[in-house]
Amino acid sequence: MSRYRGPRLRITRRLGKLPGLTNKTSKKKKAPGQQGSSFRSKKKVSKYNIRLKEKQKLRFNYGITERQLLNYVKKARKKKGSSGRLLLTFLEMRLDNIVHRLGFAPTIMAAKQLINHGHICVDEKMIDIPSFICQPKSIIRAKKSTISQNTIKKNVESHEILLIPPHLSLNKKNMEAKIIGLINRKAISLIINELLVIEFYSRKV
Repeated sequence: MSRYRGPRLRITRRLGKLPGLTNKTSKKKKAPGQQGSSFRSKKKVSKYNIRLKEKQKLRFNYGITERQLLNYVKKARKKKGSSGRLLLTFLEMRLDNIVHRLGFAPTIMAAKQLINHGHICVDEKMIDIPSFICQPKSIIRAKKSTISQNTIKKNVESHEILLIPPHLSLNKKNMEAKIIGLINRKAISLIINELLVIEFYSRKV
């Protein structure tokens, strides 16, 4: 599965709040399915299901495939430090996620579309690869065209409260941002236990 195209609120009802997938909230409180959460609550949840749920949170929130996530896990385990923290860092430093966190797009899916259509530049170069890993001190801005500038400015202004994480700085006048450094764990908006994701893939890497 390259991209999830189904009902997004159904996913958030099952997994919880996913800011990268949708900013809407479902009026329904029960889990999806004919029997809802009442039936599931009677069943004992296995450790595998708990880990699977955390893994699915990452996949749907960041809009990545199973293979991409597995590759990020392998990459994180090869480096020194906490594999879970490194995994989140790789995902947060993706261009599509940073475009979303800057408010240039309402969701990561929308950010992917902006990037694919050539509306985003990194260090004065147009980048059309959503999975592009950004580096500290990089400059990210809207392409110098009326369509790009107006589209991104409209998205930024549509936010009632735009919370820019500490590792990013945004100049709203010219729609230009700078990556100050790597993201801090506390600045990640997704509620996730990254260690459970590493444990889920422990037998595959």
